[in-house]
Amino acid sequence: MGGGGHQTDQLSAGDRGPYAVYTWEEVQKHSRRGDQWVVVERKVYNVSEWVKRHPGGRRVIGHYAGEDATEAFTAFHPDQRLVRKFLKPLLVGELAPSESSEDHKKNAAIVEDFRALKEQLEAKGLFRTNPLFFVLHLGHVLLLEALSLALLWNWGSGWINTILCILFVRAFSLFLHIFLNLKKKKGTSLEHNTYMFHIKMYRGASANWWNHRHFQHHAKPNVISKDPDVNMLKLLVLGNVEPVEYGIKKLKHMPYNHQHKYFFLIGPPLLIPVYFNIHILQTMYIQRDWVDFAWYLTYYARYFSCYVPYYGFLGSIVLLTIVRFLESHWFVWVTQMNHIPMEIDHEQHDEWLTMQLKATCNVEQSFFNDWFSGHLNFQIEHHLFPTMPRHNYVHAAPMVRELCEKHGVQYQVKGLWEAWCDIVRSLRTSGKLWLDAYLHK
Repeated sequence: MGGGGHQTDQLSAGDRGPYAVYTWEEVQKHSRRGDQWVVVERKVYNVSEWVKRHPGGRRVIGHYAGEDATEAFTAFHPDQRLVRKFLKPLLVGELAPSESSEDHKKNAAIVEDFRALKEQLEAKGLFRTNPLFFVLHLGHVLLLEALSLALLWNWGSGWINTILCILFVRAFSLFLHIFLNLKKKKGTSLEHNTYMFHIKMYRGASANWWNHRHFQHHAKPNVISKDPDVNMLKLLVLGNVEPVEYGIKKLKHMPYNHQHKYFFLIGPPLLIPVYFNIHILQTMYIQRDWVDFAWYLTYYARYFSCYVPYYGFLGSIVLLTIVRFLESHWFVWVTQMNHIPMEIDHEQHDEWLTMQLKATCNVEQSFFNDWFSGHLNFQIEHHLFPTMPRHNYVHAAPMVRELCEKHGVQYQVKGLWEAWCDIVRSLRTSGKLWLDAYLHK
């Protein structure tokens, strides 16, 4: 390597100099924590120390250690010129001319066609946000908050007003979710600060926690040990692989053959009120992120100052719990209908297109489905193009579908009710696989 054949195989990156060349076999050796290399457009970068400062978190880079990260890099970084300034000092060499640009036998034709598709979508302006869409949804956010308080101000906190207030605040959370997930091709500091302000003050969440978690999910969806969304804390076993592994190892932390039943007790009602809140506080404490914690407290200060005068302190806590309970149900059913029924497996090193289509599906397009899901019924496009504003998914979908048909990649579209039922059906199937392996293997 490095112009000297295999004689330099044992040399370190520093010994080889900045223009050393490497084989995929050599790159793949650097995939452990503390020793991580990635390849972007055939350039080899040592990110072992950079992961500690990476704005998206250390884990999302770690998931691509020893691999080609080109497709993930272009998907997550719209302003690549800026990012390359950070990459330049990390450069240790490049792939040898004899090496393929794709690792792990990825399909070069799929990679190239997907790259061409993204360029077409960019040329059509589908990565630019429609300001009217942005303004209308921001208006929804402010209007619903104002309506809930106006009801209480004028007519008091009776049962009917309370129910309406809960619905307004719940819908407020839905529109806020849409608003916070709007993406521009090149984010401005104003957009970034607005996003941070709303997710902290109006959702009572940690922006850093959410971003780091969500980036991992998008980078390696439904990949066991890499996607945090399929880490069920041993409460559930998902897919066709994990249940059999648990069964063979005789692991029985829960009666998994009944998980499709107890899911209704520990899944939709508890995810946001319990698990997310605990994890948010735990993350802020471990990272000593006191600024984030201060912003987190502003949510509760704003909420209690608005509602304690009408419901008292305990009544306000009950109201908040009900709202979080409803929000949690919406979040689980809307986000997991696209993922839990899909393939869940260990790392397969697929192309970006193939990996995302294995892990995601769409729900039929309609005015209601678009509104109710916040355009997350277009989960395929959401995953393929994480920086695309969601009001453009409907325009990108036909072109994505055409590409999938060309390469024989399954593009699944379901009805809303079917997608919800598939969550329960897949949990039941996984539970049966676990029980069979537990008893007979």
